[in-house]
Amino acid sequence: MSDDFQNMTNQMMMDLTQSITGLGAKIDVLGNGIEGIKIDIDGMADDISKIKEAMYNPDKGLYARHAQLEARIQQLESWKASNTKVVWSIVSLTIALVMNSIWGMITTP
Repeated sequence: MSDDFQNMTNQMMMDLTQSITGLGAKIDVLGNGIEGIKIDIDGMADDISKIKEAMYNPDKGLYARHAQLEARIQQLESWKASNTKVVWSIVSLTIALVMNSIWGMITTP
């Protein structure tokens, strides 16, 4: 019985050693995976900082360009408003001159 117990203990020790070796290999794989994730996260952090810089840079960022475009749109709208008045004035004067010419042709014998 002592030999059976010894064999069973040796078998359990070998199984335990194999399990620990397999577990160590799996832990190494997990560690490599974590390192890969860490590298990916560092890359994403760099990308996010570049995006933030592109958006919030006071001179060349997205919001700066938006403000410049808003200023240009306001200038165009004011130019359009003033030119619309001028165009209507010219059209009104042209119609008045045409009507005056027609009236002159009708009333002149």
